[in-house]
This record gives sequence, structure tokens and C-alpha cells, in this order.
Amino acid sequence: MNLLLIGVLLALVAIAYQIGLSKSRNIAGKGKNSASLHSRPGYYGALVALWCGIPAFLILIVWNLVEPNLLKQIILNHVPASVVASSDHASIQVLVERVKAIASGFGVSDTPAAYEVAAAAELKKVQTIGAFAKFAVVICAALLGLVWAKKRVEKQYRARNQVEKTINVALALCSVVAILTTVGIVMSMFSEAMRFFQFVSPLDFFLGTEWNPGFSTTGSAEGSYGLLPLLWGTLMVSIVALVVAVPIGLMIAIYLAEYASPRLRSWAKPAIEILAGIPTIVYGVFALMIIGPFFKMAGEAVGLNINATSALTAGFVMGIMIIPFVSSLSDDIITQVPRALRDGSLGLGATKSETIRRVVMPAALPGVIGAFLLAASRAIGETMIVVLAAGNSPLLHVNPLEAVSTVTVTIVNQLTGDTDFASPQALVAFALGLTLFVITLGLNIVALYIVRKYREQYE
Repeated sequence: MNLLLIGVLLALVAIAYQIGLSKSRNIAGKGKNSASLHSRPGYYGALVALWCGIPAFLILIVWNLVEPNLLKQIILNHVPASVVASSDHASIQVLVERVKAIASGFGVSDTPAAYEVAAAAELKKVQTIGAFAKFAVVICAALLGLVWAKKRVEKQYRARNQVEKTINVALALCSVVAILTTVGIVMSMFSEAMRFFQFVSPLDFFLGTEWNPGFSTTGSAEGSYGLLPLLWGTLMVSIVALVVAVPIGLMIAIYLAEYASPRLRSWAKPAIEILAGIPTIVYGVFALMIIGPFFKMAGEAVGLNINATSALTAGFVMGIMIIPFVSSLSDDIITQVPRALRDGSLGLGATKSETIRRVVMPAALPGVIGAFLLAASRAIGETMIVVLAAGNSPLLHVNPLEAVSTVTVTIVNQLTGDTDFASPQALVAFALGLTLFVITLGLNIVALYIVRKYREQYE
């Protein structure tokens, strides 16, 4: 029903636009004197469409938000009070779902109670009435908005101002939603992390050198929850990734910006950026099945003991993944260096390579460093590649040829399986997530600050 109603509303909005457009053109004299209107005819059409669609969609949203609670209350009103009083929240929720299943016609696996059948019959009747009422109310609201807005279409009516104001409000609401979502995520992680720190001291967590969380039940904490081995593993994998991605990505950017012909650049840059669109799970499987065994065999050939799952394997594949990230950002920064600097250097007798080394790159250096920091932030937050290719060895060592464990791998491990979310074994994932968020946020802030300062230099 909701999909049908939305389809009808969209059709009404399209019709409303045409009505407003046609009326404004008729007022202007069929397009011969459109300059006499305060706004262009399209704004009048958009005004009528907005008044037709916005109130109706708001009513539909509010109705759908309120309806589940009302239906639940109707179900409970037809269930004996003794049954409701003797049931906890989970049991009541199961009862409500059973009644909904019976009302929908799918039924339940066992024989339903008499009061469940009666409640389902009443629910079905209310749902039928509610569906028609919702359809009628929403369509009436759309038609009323259409008629009201059509009457407002006049020669001197400021339709453009109203439409632009509505668009500005919509954009502001989208920004608020994004901000509130971020705040909600941070606050949820922070609150759960504070619960974890009731079991484990923050000093033991942030400065601990051993990670060995024992099985803990609600209200108790056993094992060691030291962050440093996980943080070191994360940094080791990220360093390997940057060692791979930064030189290759920077050389690609220099070639595309300074040496490549426009024709080659037009297809080479999109082709390289295809790597950024490959799902990380594909990179992880590639590392696990191809790169890891290859490194192991290559190590055996030269007398080195290289684990198939290691910091080297995960970092190498992660570096390949972020090459387009580094090359694209660096290319954009290099191309923003003013042409006058290049021409001045060449005019003084410098070669092209000398111009790049002594003029272009020093000028682009702040922005390039910002690109590197953004790439580092991307590498630190990667999950699937390190889950599959880094192993799970939360030990402090400096050998990239051995398995390591990272913050993201540990978050996955702690929340996998039958976990008691009130125990520190699960709550530590939120503390790890909050730590990772702070690290990546700091890198992003520094990188964006550097890039912004660079751009301001030539704007």
C-alpha cells in the first residue's frame, strides 16, 4: 500500500508541476511576455509541486511512525490483562509478532490461542480501515496543497524566492541529519566505552602491552586488555601500505600531470581509479589466496620464513588498494600549481625534470602531504583486507613477515559469535572503535587543514 501511495503521490506532484507551469505561461501570454512575471514559469510549477508533495509526504511519514505503536496497543487491548501482566517485554513482543503473523495469513507453527485469533481478527479490520484512511488523508492533503498553491500563481507572486527558500531548508535539514548521525555514532561508542572502563582501568587499556581477553560474564572482567599490541599491528600494516602506495601513486600523479598527453590522461586516470571501486572483500580474498602464498614461496626460495598471513601481505594489498587514492589526490594538487611557475622555470633554462623537482613539487608539497595523511587514515580504518590477510596474532614485534592483529580485526573478533554485550569482552570493541575514530579524525583534520592552506595560497 505504501508503494502504491508513493507512486500516486509522485504522479500528482508531476501533474501539479505541469498545472503551475501552464497557468504561469497563460498569465504571461503563452510565453510571449514571460518577462512580466516575477519568476520564470518553471518556478511557479515547482511551487505548486512542492505544496502538493511536501505536506502529503510529511503526513505519510508521521502516519507510518505512529501506526506501529497504535497497532501494538490495539493488539494488547484484545489480549487478557492477566496474560499481559505475567509477560515481560520480550514475551509481549513475541505475542505481538504472532498476532501480526496470524492477521497477515501466514499463521504460526503451533495452534494459536483463542485470544490471539480474536486479536488478529481485530487487527486485520483496523489495518484495512487504516490503509484506506491513510490513502484518503494523504491524497486529500496533496490535492488541497495543489489547489491552494495554484491559486497563489499570480504575475507578481515571488515564486522563485519561496522555492529557493524551501530548497535551502531541505539542504540544511540534510546537513543536520548528517551531523546528528555522526554525533549519535560517537555518543553511542562513548557511552559503551565508559561502561567498559568500569571493568578495566583506562591506564591498563591504553598502556597495556598484552592482549589476552579471557571469557568474561556480565559484571566481571578477566584477562588482559592492552591496546598497544593492536595499535602497533595497525601502524605496521599501514606503514607497509604507505610504503607501497605513496611512491607508486606519486609517480603516477607526476606522470599524468606533467608528461602524459591529454588523450592518454583521459583514459589512464579513470582506468587507475577503477581500483578504488573494487570491494575490499575482493582485495582480501586476493591477498589470502594469491599474494600470501606467493610471498611464502618467494621467502622459502631465498631462505626467509614469511607467513602467508602477515603484516607484509595485508599491507602490500592494502597499498595497491589506496594507490588510486594517493594518485588522484596528488594529481589534483599538482595540476593546481600555477602554470606561470612552470613557465618561469623553463624560461630560466631549467629542464622539465628540474622544474618538477625544484618548482612544482615544492609548491605542491603541502597538498601532497595532506593527500598522504588522508591515505594513511584510509589504511588505518581498513577492515576486510586485514581480517583475511594479516592473521590474528596480538603480539608486540617488529617483524612484518609475521602475523599481526589490528584494531579493526579485534573489533570483528570481539563481536563475532554468541557474545554477552554486557561483558567487557564485547564492550572493549566500543573502546577500540572510539580510539580508532579519534585517530582517523585527527589525521583527517590535519590533512584537510594542510590541503586548505595550500589551496588558499593560489586562490
